[in-house]
Amino acid sequence: MTPLKIETHIKVHSSDTDAASLLAEETGLSKQAIKQAMQKGAVWHGHGKQTNRLRRAKKALKVGDELHLYYNQAVLDETVTDAELLFDEEQYSVWYKPFGMRCQGSKWSDHTTINRFIETQLTPPRNAYIIHRLDLAATGLIVLGHTKKVTAAIAQLFETRALDKFYQVIVEGKFPEGQVTINTDVDNKKALSHAHILEYNSELNQSKVQVKIESGRKHQIRIHMASLGHPVIGDRQHGNGSDLTPNLQLTSCHLSFVCPVTGEDKVFELPQSYRPEFQVR
Repeated sequence: MTPLKIETHIKVHSSDTDAASLLAEETGLSKQAIKQAMQKGAVWHGHGKQTNRLRRAKKALKVGDELHLYYNQAVLDETVTDAELLFDEEQYSVWYKPFGMRCQGSKWSDHTTINRFIETQLTPPRNAYIIHRLDLAATGLIVLGHTKKVTAAIAQLFETRALDKFYQVIVEGKFPEGQVTINTDVDNKKALSHAHILEYNSELNQSKVQVKIESGRKHQIRIHMASLGHPVIGDRQHGNGSDLTPNLQLTSCHLSFVCPVTGEDKVFELPQSYRPEFQVR
């Protein structure tokens, strides 16, 4: 059976109803289904020039408002492994992002995003603002801000490259010895990475490689490794990954920068147990 998918846009003509009731009446979905969709970020409320996600079923509506429902049962049924808090600096925190957790929601939902997870799990509750991103299939360290001021300050560090970030990947083949610099363009934009081999597994013919990126292009490490003939294990888009191979073996392992709150040098290292390891296919 094909999962239910409904997209509807409603103009509010009366203030005598609430959002859940109006959407249920319009779509034939139960109020409970509507409420669950709201909590997962599938309902939007338009008022004037602003349109925002709506999570309150009893939200008072005004004539002229608009409701937008993006209901996709397959999307709403998605689940991901929980993120894990590693370092809490109060105004920002550093987390382990698992495979499959998103850094950005869509109009259809935001319940599998790391910022939504954090906002619903931290006690006491705090806002969680995305500062930088990891690929959907990548894992490892990610920083989120809890105040707009600190979020902007750390984002500036990323933009000006005033921090160090290292990744570890498992790639196919024996990676060259010494430091290797890759400057292959990514999406017709300049991109620079530095990589060196940490370990070679002759039985699997795979290498563990540490990578430092000087630019932050989408899929940069994956594209750069593939350009050398050493695609990342599990990379289905730029390498030889498939349903029969492990998940993408690309992990953010190290972040260091000057804390915008205290002025102290901060170093955040991913515990060894979270780092990529050689896996038998």
